[in-house]
Amino acid sequence: MTAAILAFLALGLFGLHASGLRAQDTFRTRPDAVVGEQLLLEHFPGGSGDPTQIIGPASEADRLRELAAGVPGVVTVSMPVQVDGLVYLEATTADTTGSDAAFATVKHLRSAVHAVPGAMVGGSSAVALDTQASARHDRNLVVPLVLSVVLVVMAILLRALVAPALVLATVVLSLAAALGVSAVVFDRVLGFAGADPSFPLWAFVFLVSLGIDYSIFLMARIREETANHDTAAATVIAMRTTSGTITAAGVVLAGTFAALLTLPLVFAAEIGFAVAFGVLLDTFVVRTVLMPALAIDLGDRLWWPRRTRERYPKLLDSQYDSAIDHG
Repeated sequence: MTAAILAFLALGLFGLHASGLRAQDTFRTRPDAVVGEQLLLEHFPGGSGDPTQIIGPASEADRLRELAAGVPGVVTVSMPVQVDGLVYLEATTADTTGSDAAFATVKHLRSAVHAVPGAMVGGSSAVALDTQASARHDRNLVVPLVLSVVLVVMAILLRALVAPALVLATVVLSLAAALGVSAVVFDRVLGFAGADPSFPLWAFVFLVSLGIDYSIFLMARIREETANHDTAAATVIAMRTTSGTITAAGVVLAGTFAALLTLPLVFAAEIGFAVAFGVLLDTFVVRTVLMPALAIDLGDRLWWPRRTRERYPKLLDSQYDSAIDHG
């Protein structure tokens, strides 16, 4: 049931818009810069204050200007400025810098001007688009790499394969649930326009590292207790001896990250909420309820391929009750 609830909460991930924020959406307050930009947008094209930049060979100046002017979404193109064999032009877009429409214009603009060898397109929207692509690449590389390394380290530590896989599965489920709830809160409660492209990776790094830390602490203690008890009794004893430490650490960390919610920056608030909520979810639900329950259900199979049953026979019911009473 607990796993099903966490999986349901993870569905909110489909509503996480981590494609970047426009400049005016990066603040939770309304500083003068935001007010001025909104006033500018009421009277001029969206890209007026931050035009897209085009650089190419000076010999192709007229062609570059013609190609840029023919791109949908481009309102005007400045006269070319030639320096040291290069030409510089500014293309004013109809859409606000950093918006999805501006990203589409940059893509079309690049497709058009790249017909000229050596031509390049830059500017704030182009940088944001490249940052988005870079963040997606880093996420696809770092996430499986980190999870693989964690799995290997835990397998060596616990001398088993099932236990590390169980830990990793619960950590990933906890992370997905935390991000799912965060996406709903950002959109429905806090009214944020979206999230920074690097937000999912930062949340992954913080929550996985903290979740694995708590899991190692708990699972290592369970493994130690299997020297004298079966897995079920060892889990109960380990929970009684480690739950106070894990709970205290989780509350302190959650409070620390929650302090980021007081900052006026959207990115800081998003990281603060996601990590604080994720830590509390991991502390009070995953490490306290889900993982111990799964460990008890699996029993000695948790330590496969290590054969604990042959070394440590299963306790009788009276011994099991005694182990719990003296845990």
